[in-house]
Parts: sequence; C-alpha cells; structure tokens
Amino acid sequence: MLYGGSGYFMIFILFILASLASMGVKSTFSKYHKVRNMRGLTGAEAAAMILRNNGLTDVRIERVSGYLTDHYDPRTKTVRLSEPVYDNPSIASVSVACHETGHALQHANGYVPLKFRTAILPAAQLGSQALWPLFFIGIILSMPQFITIGIIFFSFSVVFQLVTLPVEFNASSRAINMMESYGILSSDENTDARKVLRAAAMTYVAAAAMAIGQLVRMLLLNRRGD
Repeated sequence: MLYGGSGYFMIFILFILASLASMGVKSTFSKYHKVRNMRGLTGAEAAAMILRNNGLTDVRIERVSGYLTDHYDPRTKTVRLSEPVYDNPSIASVSVACHETGHALQHANGYVPLKFRTAILPAAQLGSQALWPLFFIGIILSMPQFITIGIIFFSFSVVFQLVTLPVEFNASSRAINMMESYGILSSDENTDARKVLRAAAMTYVAAAAMAIGQLVRMLLLNRRGD
C-alpha cells in the first residue's frame, strides 16, 4: 500500500511540514525585524565586528537583493547579506548576519562538515536536476537502469541535505556565542535571537525530511517496477 496512496500521502505531509517551517521562519524574522537591538548595530556592522575580532581580513561582506537570501560563499570568501539584513539594526538582522559569519569562521577553521558539503555540492545539484529526466527516460524506454542511475544521483542531494544540518546548527551556535561574547546583543536579546535562528533551522530539517521522503518514494516506485 505504501507504493501507492500511502507513499503520496507521506510526501504530502512532508510538503506541508516544509511549508509550515518556511512560514515560521518568515513570521519569526518579520516579528524581530521590527525590534531594534540596544546597540543599534546593523547586520553588516555585526558581521564586520565578528570578522575583525577573529582576524578574518580576507572575507568580504556584500549586499544582495531578495528576502532571506543571506548566505556565505566559501569559493569567494564572501558573506552576502540581503537588503533587510544588511542595513537594518534589528535583532533579526543581527542574528542572521552573525549566523552567516559563523559559516565564514567554519571555513577559516577547516570545519569538516562544511568542507564535505562544499565538495559534494556539484554532485548534489546534478542529482536534483537529473532525477526526474532519468526516471521518465527509464519508463519510456523500459530501461530501469536509467531510473537506478537517477536515484543514485539524487542520493547525493539527500546526503547534502543531511550534512547541511550540523553545518547550520553549528553556525547558529557560533553566532549565539559571539553575539554574547562580543556584546553585540544583550542576554535578553540573545533569547530572541535564539528564536530567530531556531525557526531558520527548522527549514533545513524540513528540507532534509523532504529529500529523504522523495528518495524513499523513488526507491519504492523502482521496486514496484521490478
């Protein structure tokens, strides 16, 4: 039964959970984006303080367009902050900026999960793009080998999502510690910052669950076709 309706139901439930996680992070960010931090530091200023205190003079901070498009690019050693984060002196902005700067520290310290995630990124991107074309080619040509290859490629995407979890949790932990150690936020503000970062973390948990559910679904479909 799991091959048919139950399998689709599982994917549907995971999709709902992922949507709720996305709504949660947007709602939490929006709430604390309106709360100015006591020091009046913008996201860019908080990120610069952390980089300076850790001697990372070769890491740049750039503004990027979009909403919650913040990320760290290890290839160019660049912390990219979205417009609502870069210039805004809110608790949410500082929390997100410090989180992304945490990735820069991971990179500088040779954090193994980050190195591994970066290494498998090309394979993960290929896997997510190749799954369905290979799956349908296998069905149309009655060649299950293509389906198997697609599932193998997609497995890299699942591994990428799983490795992302410790990378993101560790970056958030670093951010909280640095915001407190450097006096970027007060103790009470750090409590709110944890809420922002916890909500963001749930989106990565949901993404990993979705990837695993998709992989299980493909394995079941492939098995049914044997």
